Amino acid sequence: MLNSSILTKKQVFSFEVFPPKKDDGIDKIYKTLDELSDLKPDFISVTYGAGGSENSGKTLEIAKRIKETCHVESVVHLPCLHLSKKEALMLLREFADNGIENLLVLRGDKIEGREPAGDFFYASDLASFIQKTMPGQFYLLGACYPENHPDSKDVFEEITHLKTKVECGVTHLLSQLFFDNEKFLKFTENCRLANINVPIEAGIMPVTNKAQIERMTSRCGVELPQKYKSMMEKYGTNDNAILEAGIAYAINQIVELLTYGVDGIHLYTMNKPYIARRISEAVTTLLTEKST
Repeated sequence: MLNSSILTKKQVFSFEVFPPKKDDGIDKIYKTLDELSDLKPDFISVTYGAGGSENSGKTLEIAKRIKETCHVESVVHLPCLHLSKKEALMLLREFADNGIENLLVLRGDKIEGREPAGDFFYASDLASFIQKTMPGQFYLLGACYPENHPDSKDVFEEITHLKTKVECGVTHLLSQLFFDNEKFLKFTENCRLANINVPIEAGIMPVTNKAQIERMTSRCGVELPQKYKSMMEKYGTNDNAILEAGIAYAINQIVELLTYGVDGIHLYTMNKPYIARRISEAVTTLLTEKST
């Protein structure tokens, strides 16, 4: 299990991966995990298909592989909007029986054509349920949104929901991706003013092609700073150039954030170990212990 007493004393470095959509991709993700584990992250999180999508069954298998074979702590994503309490409890017991000890509690996206189960409306509802039904069994992480969740009216509502999440048992936060460090730093300042004092890792996604950035900004509601737009305009039609520019931008983001003393970096790897290695080798020597 992740140890909060350790994670609060250092700048954390972690990765996210996702299960393959097809069964024949499992060997490829295993190879990816082997390469990522060589970089010695503090943990690797695994996404979980919302509402029981076809690839969600692989999440547990991958999480076990991370922990048992790669010897790295694994974190399982658990979206709850379309889960009943009965289904949630069954999953939690299955996780516990298989040695899974760390969960990222999420509301999750609404699934077109399906109504929510009606038992969990927010990630805080799931966190509270876990703490009541299986106290002490799991280390709970949560998500946060430096540029506000799409359903939040303003920053006040965003911080209020986040504070509730922490009060319900979440002890570590991973941020949504962003490209403007000033927005993240202001967000963390607002969290501390609201007495939200758990670690907040900065979520960084190295964008390596123009279609990816258009898709992610549309889906997540993330704004691009002018320097990023200029980079895309200059290199967006050259695949090799935008790959190198995207990696360089992510590295520069991370260097600045670590210099400012952020709690850690959560790298959205998109299952690309080559990119993760390039970034890790550039920044991990900058990770420091926190002063008490």
